Amino acid sequence: MLEGLMIGLSTALSLEMLLMVIGGCLIGTFIGMLPGLGPMSIIAIMIPVAISIGDPAAALILLAGVYYGAIFGGSTSSILINAPGVAGTVATSFDGYPMARAGKAGKALTIAAVASFCGGTVGAILLMGFAPMLASVALLFHSAEYFALMVVGLSAIAAFAGNGQVTKALAMTLLGLMLATVGESALFNMPRFTYGMLNLQSGIGFITLAMAMFALPEALFLILDPSRSKSSSEQQQAIKNLRISKQEAKSIAPVVGRQSVLGFLIGVLPGAGATIASFLGYAVERNLNTNSKDVEFGKGSIKGLAAPETANNAACTGSFVPLLTLGIPGSGTTAILLGALIALNVTPGPRLMVDQPAIFWSVIISMYIGNLVLLILNLPLIPYIAKILTVPRAYLIPFILFFTLMGVYIGQNNAVELMILIVLGVLATIFRFAGYPLAPLLIGFILGPMLENNFSRSVQLFDGISFLWERPMTGGLLAIALLLVLLPTCRHWLEQRKKAITANS
Repeated sequence: MLEGLMIGLSTALSLEMLLMVIGGCLIGTFIGMLPGLGPMSIIAIMIPVAISIGDPAAALILLAGVYYGAIFGGSTSSILINAPGVAGTVATSFDGYPMARAGKAGKALTIAAVASFCGGTVGAILLMGFAPMLASVALLFHSAEYFALMVVGLSAIAAFAGNGQVTKALAMTLLGLMLATVGESALFNMPRFTYGMLNLQSGIGFITLAMAMFALPEALFLILDPSRSKSSSEQQQAIKNLRISKQEAKSIAPVVGRQSVLGFLIGVLPGAGATIASFLGYAVERNLNTNSKDVEFGKGSIKGLAAPETANNAACTGSFVPLLTLGIPGSGTTAILLGALIALNVTPGPRLMVDQPAIFWSVIISMYIGNLVLLILNLPLIPYIAKILTVPRAYLIPFILFFTLMGVYIGQNNAVELMILIVLGVLATIFRFAGYPLAPLLIGFILGPMLENNFSRSVQLFDGISFLWERPMTGGLLAIALLLVLLPTCRHWLEQRKKAITANS
């Protein structure tokens, strides 16, 4: 390991590799800021450039920099205009955007940058020390365990349901699961709920639904309620407030520590990725938060912002464990990276660490460097990035609408998606007026296909549902899911009982 680290250091610290890291981080960060253009799109575009470089280590470092740079920068549009174009930054908007609206855009971007840096750095350290061991653990997960993991993700609805909102959150989750069934099934290859429309045969795109749930309703709310838009002087004051106080740093430090480890472990599992890590991170921290003095989650909590930002960046690093040590892509983005490796005549797997240590260890070392580069690049730019909020409302609304429509069209290359966007956006606005939470719908939509596919495979393999109690890991994960649902309910009951006892005394 020590010999491999020295080889990695000598490779990663060369001028060519440093330029690749900086270039990848710059490209990824700016692309990630644009709604609708996620890491998958830009990495696919960058593959011919990477292949033309010739050196596999340099090519993979460039593409890896683009990957975690896009996740790092994806929080910007989520925080500033409530338009999460990348699935891994959806949870960031839950508290990041309320902070921006409350005049803390600069602080929100700073917290996101620091949390992302910490998550990515801790993930790189864990990747270096535990990659071979964690690869063997990942192989223990089969369809039954992945089904249970999806149930854990869906149990996050408890984190988005306030007092008396559990029924509404459950209804929105079921609606998300229903929308996920539109189109062809991966198992049966038959169109469902398409009503004869060929454009629906491939289903509803994630970008379309994410923009319809968050960005489009926000533009409509800005039109309907001018008071949501602050004056330029107020926003300029907000931009200057970039520092995190000692008390705030002390508050988010345990969150960052927990979610760095949790996010990395979820990223190690093939098929999980940054999206599930961010949702679970948010759900866990909301359920663990018992301090009544803290700002409520969903209304501008710094813990609610730090948790998903830490988890999704740690998960990005963790996803390189199955890619490099097993040759198994952990997400759609790492699947594209796998294709790039094969095109460069590199065979990822258990022998990569031994046969080509320069590639394996230089990529890991470059992650340390890349996270530092991202922090150095982003912190000075925050005052300028946050100035988007000083744009007058008359210009901000068309700006949001333009990026929303263009993001959906570029992401799907289908004009029908624009019609679906408008219909779903109007429905989302009505749901917001009625007090229904939109986050559970998106969770159901994202996890629905994986839940269905893994459940179907498990039923076929075990000829029934006996896997629910025959496999200990499956049972353990389902118990965790049950705990996530019951914990907020029990806490609410204890609080009510305490209030009743206090009132009687």
